[in-house]
Amino acid sequence: MTVLRSITLFVLAAFAEIGGCWLVWQSVREQRPWWLAGLGVAALGAYGFVAALQPDSHFGRVLAAYGGVFVAGSLLWGVLVDGFRPTRYDVTGALVCLAGVAVIMYGPRR
Repeated sequence: MTVLRSITLFVLAAFAEIGGCWLVWQSVREQRPWWLAGLGVAALGAYGFVAALQPDSHFGRVLAAYGGVFVAGSLLWGVLVDGFRPTRYDVTGALVCLAGVAVIMYGPRR
């Protein structure tokens, strides 16, 4: 159950961080309304709280592992929201990152 909770929190954190960054990007780079940046900043703040709910108590481990989730999630966001088409190297890199997440977070501990 702890692994399932951790994975769920990683997905929620990715949604908040990537979504928040995307909203700021839309406001600044795509010249959309300024309030989108405000929503983005709020989402980025929510990301910090979600990340702090991880069952593992080691900040460095959680954030290092989350980096792999961020990589894969960013590519997926691009596909679903922006029409991005990843190359096989993008997909391979994301899978390597997710393997790293599994090793860092869920590998055996003494």
